[in-house]
Amino acid sequence: MGTENAERIQTSILNNAEKKLLIWLAERQPAWVTSDMLTYLGVVAAVLYAIFCWLACYDVNYFWASSLCLVLNWYGDSLDGSLARVRQTQRPKYGFFIDHSLDALTTCLFCIGLGLSPLMQLSIALFIMGGYLCMSIYTYLSTIVMGSFRLTYASLGPTEMRLIIIAVCILYIYLPLNDVTFELFGTTWTPYDAIGAIVAVLLFLIYVVSLSNDLRKLAKIDPPKQFKKN
Repeated sequence: MGTENAERIQTSILNNAEKKLLIWLAERQPAWVTSDMLTYLGVVAAVLYAIFCWLACYDVNYFWASSLCLVLNWYGDSLDGSLARVRQTQRPKYGFFIDHSLDALTTCLFCIGLGLSPLMQLSIALFIMGGYLCMSIYTYLSTIVMGSFRLTYASLGPTEMRLIIIAVCILYIYLPLNDVTFELFGTTWTPYDAIGAIVAVLLFLIYVVSLSNDLRKLAKIDPPKQFKKN
């Protein structure tokens, strides 16, 4: 099944408001702005986000700059497809391929940025990255095999995740909690490490549950064949 025919499942909390905003923005973009330009803007913003997160080790106020970069990433990553649809210049195969290939890169940058920042341990940030990438791979396989492109899970999508990261980064500026620590698995944890670990575990749980549900559906659609001896 082609990705252009897949049903888009978008049930996030902000979906309706975001869709209206993106259409409004797309209709007001200058003619020289293209979907590809917006896609690459999102990637550049993700790179800058990771750099500013690392600089927050020296001054937590750099988290303001990293938060702004997340907004720019949303602008580029979310608006590129809306611009193509408003202008009726969609390239379903090309757009799907480039957009979600670069999504994997930006996800890595988001998580590595968190791990390089004073917010949490790098190992925990990589744990989150593993869970998110598993979810991404599951989503793309489900798009091809099941014909449904699920953009949200548990009413949360990429936009909500960005807002959560921004909220946590700003909270850290005013409430770092570096002196509130506890020992776990032979390492020193902070409350932010614990939050990151919980997020990672939830991602893996959603992955396992979603995968199990689809496997049951596929077992009915494509049952095992009986081996016949010659």
